[in-house]
Amino acid sequence: MAGVYLSYPFCAQKCSYCNFASGVYPGNLAQRYLAALRREVESHRWELTPETVYLGGGTPGGLQDGELASLLELIPGKPWREATIEAAPGSITGQKVRAWRQAGINRVSLGVQSFVAEELRQTGRKHDAETVAREVALLRSNGIENINVDLIAGLPRQTAESWRASLEWIERLEVPHVSVYMLEVDEDSRLGKEILHGGQRYGAPQAPSDEQTAELYEIAVEELTRMGLPRYEISNFARPGWESVHNLKYWRLEPYAGFGADAHSFDGTTRRQNAETAPEYVELMERQGTACVGQRPARLHEERFFVGLRLSEGVLLQEGEAERLAARLRRFFDQELIELRYGRLRLTPRGVMLSNEVFQEFLEDESYGMD
Repeated sequence: MAGVYLSYPFCAQKCSYCNFASGVYPGNLAQRYLAALRREVESHRWELTPETVYLGGGTPGGLQDGELASLLELIPGKPWREATIEAAPGSITGQKVRAWRQAGINRVSLGVQSFVAEELRQTGRKHDAETVAREVALLRSNGIENINVDLIAGLPRQTAESWRASLEWIERLEVPHVSVYMLEVDEDSRLGKEILHGGQRYGAPQAPSDEQTAELYEIAVEELTRMGLPRYEISNFARPGWESVHNLKYWRLEPYAGFGADAHSFDGTTRRQNAETAPEYVELMERQGTACVGQRPARLHEERFFVGLRLSEGVLLQEGEAERLAARLRRFFDQELIELRYGRLRLTPRGVMLSNEVFQEFLEDESYGMD
């Protein structure tokens, strides 16, 4: 079954750590963007009926009730098995949640990042822990139990003690799904630039080292597992049965259609990519009726390992693959980065921390479809 991803790259403010193609834009651009997004969805040929929908961004939770409803009306398959909207804490009301449910939303992902006031101040986020608690209760009282909380390991001023304080809130709130991301330090975020260039803004000098961030992540694995939220993907933890149905499609190479800025699509054989930024997307849609800027055949032999090894279940090997891979991957077995059990190739806990090194082996392997 297929999935649908809708990109809404608009935010009330740009967080210091954010390296996504989202941000604060002029108000008239948002209206033009929605018109372009509707046009793209309307022109899509639905060869498969979607069972999941995911609205990401940006902050799609900021859409007006009527805007969201009219957009989702264009997508077949309602009621969907899973329909997720990302939202910023501090913006949720009972009326909004009821409108989401009426539009078909049954899962909400909250961009919490931290429950610690000092850490939140450095990011530019406006909420506090009590706000998150109220809004989780509000979601539940209006019929949405399927709730994810995003956390970031490696924020400025974060310590093992403060990180455990955030994890204690997860246990207190009893949410069924948590995503834990290690801070990405690169040129695409304001905080990343400050860290890379020795700057002083956004708390950059107080950011944990890579080694400390890795330790925070390992604390999360231990604590969330103890809470009954085992890791099922490198960054995702859930009670059994509450894993993200939509996101599993990416890691299991199932088809999905992406609409909007920086959206990607995969139909089982071909990958497509839209223009990255909202202004570029709108300009292309208004001028030529499509925002696609790239298309290539999927390299399934390579991608099968590259995405499948992200999952705790690993990759089920085909006949003869274990022998063929054994010699090439011997150093990873020797370093205890990967293991083979019951016919499945999997990352070890140590391998998760060095996963990019393992993934690179498949990206470089011509026998797995590289040009």
